[in-house]
Amino acid sequence: MNTRNLITILSMMVLVGTEVFAVAIAAGWALAGLLDLGDRVGHILMGLFSLVAAWVMLQLWRRATSIEPLRDPPARASR
Repeated sequence: MNTRNLITILSMMVLVGTEVFAVAIAAGWALAGLLDLGDRVGHILMGLFSLVAAWVMLQLWRRATSIEPLRDPPARASR
């Protein structure tokens, strides 16, 4: 296990995840308030945007782990 890469990826995921989910919730709240859709629709929009945010975070995890692998490469046999 490459702990340096793990810490780097987890730190990045916390930072980006906080921003992505904050934007998702704020967008649902703002659209519902701006268009006078009510609380129920606002909560539904927040949920839908949060699902999109979760998908974005999953894609980010996949790309980050492809660039910064969490497992060390197998050791070569020395001759």
